[in-house]
Amino acid sequence: MTELLAVVTITILAVVSPGPDFAMVTRNSLVLSRRAGLLTAVGIGGGVLVHVAYTILGVGLLIQQSIWLFNALKLVGAAYLVWLGVKMLRAKPTQGAPNATVAALSDAAALRLGFLTNALNPKTTVFIVSLFMQVVLPTTPLGVQIGYGAFISAAHVVWFAIVATFFSAGRVRSRILRVRHWIDRLFGGMLVLFGVLLARTSYVN
Repeated sequence: MTELLAVVTITILAVVSPGPDFAMVTRNSLVLSRRAGLLTAVGIGGGVLVHVAYTILGVGLLIQQSIWLFNALKLVGAAYLVWLGVKMLRAKPTQGAPNATVAALSDAAALRLGFLTNALNPKTTVFIVSLFMQVVLPTTPLGVQIGYGAFISAAHVVWFAIVATFFSAGRVRSRILRVRHWIDRLFGGMLVLFGVLLARTSYVN
């Protein structure tokens, strides 16, 4: 019971902390649509399962002990965030009605965006690996560990679905769409900043 409580508490605190996932869901919900935000949230949940899978399979221990491997994964993830951020920073004002020129994003693209944002996020790597290596006991049955992983993924989906619903609601969004290029630039700057900060992340055991 103590282990379960620790997993639930740490997961909730980690999920609600600001980061690239929050920035991406908020941006897609504001600038695109609620559907895009919700699908991004589902993609994030899928990305979490990647971290859970390799941790349970033992790759997490290798990442924890191999500085060069962690650094390689970290730099790839950071580069992806910076690339996304630069694309958003280059957003330009649109012409005509606010709703007429919103760039379309397919369901598959929204899912992929959320998935890659999380799967390549070294912050999530550190969180998942540390949680399973330091909180979950080695004697914990595999089925229970898988259950923990499912809960962590579901917690991400639920929280970011709430975020997507909130930021895509009614009047606020319709007003924000008038300056959506500034929203893109704001979140683009945030992703670049997150990328730079995450590139400097060190693995502390």
